[in-house]
Amino acid sequence: MTEPRGPVDSSRVPRFAGPATFARLPRLDEVGRCDVAVVGVPFDSGVSYRPGARFGPSAVREASRLLRPYNPGLDVSPFAALQVADAGDIACNPFNIGEAVETIEHAATELQEGGARLVTIGGDHTIALPLLRSVAKRHGPVALLHFDAHLDTWDTYFGAEYTHGTPFRRAVEEGILDTEAVGHVGTRGPLYGKQDLDDDQRLGFGIMTSADVMRRGVDEITDALRQRIGSRPLYVSIDIDVLDPAHAPGTGTPEAGGLTSRELLEILRGLAGCDLVGADVVEVSPAYDHAEITSVAASHVAYDLVSLLALSGSEEKAS
Repeated sequence: MTEPRGPVDSSRVPRFAGPATFARLPRLDEVGRCDVAVVGVPFDSGVSYRPGARFGPSAVREASRLLRPYNPGLDVSPFAALQVADAGDIACNPFNIGEAVETIEHAATELQEGGARLVTIGGDHTIALPLLRSVAKRHGPVALLHFDAHLDTWDTYFGAEYTHGTPFRRAVEEGILDTEAVGHVGTRGPLYGKQDLDDDQRLGFGIMTSADVMRRGVDEITDALRQRIGSRPLYVSIDIDVLDPAHAPGTGTPEAGGLTSRELLEILRGLAGCDLVGADVVEVSPAYDHAEITSVAASHVAYDLVSLLALSGSEEKAS
C-alpha cells in the first residue's frame, strides 16, 4: 500500500510560501484519489444579513498554513493515517440558489464516488442541504449534530425555501435525516417567537444551548450527544457563529453569549469513535474578521474534523 502523501515540510519550505491548500496538503489532482477530501464552496447568496462568506474557503486555507501533522488532542497524525487532499472549490452560480444547490450536490456526490469523505468549508449554511443529500445517497438518513447560534429550521425567508436559515427543515422534509438522532448545540439569542422552538421540536431536534454547555460542562454535554447519536452514521455541520463573537467576529449573523473555541474543539474531540461520514464548517466571513481570529478558529475546527475522520478510517482499515 502506498504511503499517504502529506503536507509540505515546513522545515524545508516556509509556511508563508507556496500555494495555500488546506494545511499545505497536496491537491487532489496530485494524488489521484483520497480518503478524505477538503473542499471549498465559495457561495453566500443564501444569507439574510451580512454577505462575504464566499471568501471563507480561501481565508480558512490561508489560516491553516500553521497547522501541524500531529494532533495531540486526539492522538492521531491524520495526514499519515489516511490520504487527505485539497479538492479545490465547487464553483456554483451566485445568482441562482436553486441551480447552485444542484451543482453542489452533484459535485459532492462525484467526490464521494471513490469512497472519500468530505470536510467542506463554506460558504453560507445553505450548502448543508446539498451536502446532506449527497451523503444520504451513500448512507441513507444520517444523524446530525448542528453547531450554531441559530436553529436554521425556519420555513422560508421572503418566500424563498432555500436559504442559510432553512437547510435542516428541508432536510427533514426530504427524509435524509434520522430524526431520532438530530440536535443543535450552542443555540442562543432572540427568536421570532416561541413558535420557532415548537416547530423545531416537532421536526425532531433536541437542543443543547450555549448556556447548557456553560452550566453542564463539556463532558456531560458530549456524553448526552453520544447517547443520542449511538452507532448511526453521523454528519456534523458547524456554523462558526456557534462561537462567541469574541472568538469569531468574522461571521454574518453574530450573537452574544456563545461557546469558546476551546469548548467547541473539546466537544468535537469527545465524538472520537462515532461513525462520522462527513462534515462542514461554514459562515466564515473574513471581511468582518480581525487578526484572522475567525479563520484560525475555523481552520482548527476543520483540522479536528479531519482528525476524527482519520481515526474512524484507521479503525475501518484495521478491521
